[in-house]
Amino acid sequence: MYRILVLLPFLFVLNCSGFLHAADRLSDEPEKPREANMPFKDADSYQHALQIWKTPEDISAWIGANFSYDSVRAIKLSETQRAKNGQLAIYPPSAFFESKTGVCVDLARFGLETLRSIAPHSDPKYLMIEFEPVQVRGNTLRLHWLVSFRREGKIHLFADSKRPGHMAGPYKDMQAFIAEYEQYRGRKIVAFRELDSYEKQRRTQAQKQQRQKTANAGTELIR
Repeated sequence: MYRILVLLPFLFVLNCSGFLHAADRLSDEPEKPREANMPFKDADSYQHALQIWKTPEDISAWIGANFSYDSVRAIKLSETQRAKNGQLAIYPPSAFFESKTGVCVDLARFGLETLRSIAPHSDPKYLMIEFEPVQVRGNTLRLHWLVSFRREGKIHLFADSKRPGHMAGPYKDMQAFIAEYEQYRGRKIVAFRELDSYEKQRRTQAQKQQRQKTANAGTELIR
């Protein structure tokens, strides 16, 4: 009996560690802590940043040195919570610059709108990735956002909350990146789209959820 009592806390720690590791793998939070000594061009304000940043690398370096992931907000933005409580506003770039915290779509909006301001010729777009849905603490998570841009006819990507500060590319086409990213994340990608705005997709998701609610309500009335 004494041996069993001694082993129980140990087994509990192992089980919790396994759960936390799995949750970390499935979430969009950074894979490793920020690099304290990462060089970047600092700025006193977002407007100042728009004056001194010239390239996607400038934006990415700042992200890598400053971004913090908000796991509580991630749950609030899950499909489950949005269906219950409605949409949450995505942080505008100036607010994100001040707080330095958010989730993948906040970071993607910051990266895209900033790049559009300083280098519109790079044709930045949102890349929306749809993974097979997973449940984290009872909440459905499936969409992930980052930013694509073009340089010399090749595709590059950045502003990824999973690896902030990382520049991916060049790729000859998006499918090459998707195949690599699916393997990196260890999650099946069922769809992806390049978009000019995150808002249309979010509205579409909300409309689908509302239609499903209406259909379910109709079914209940028939019964």
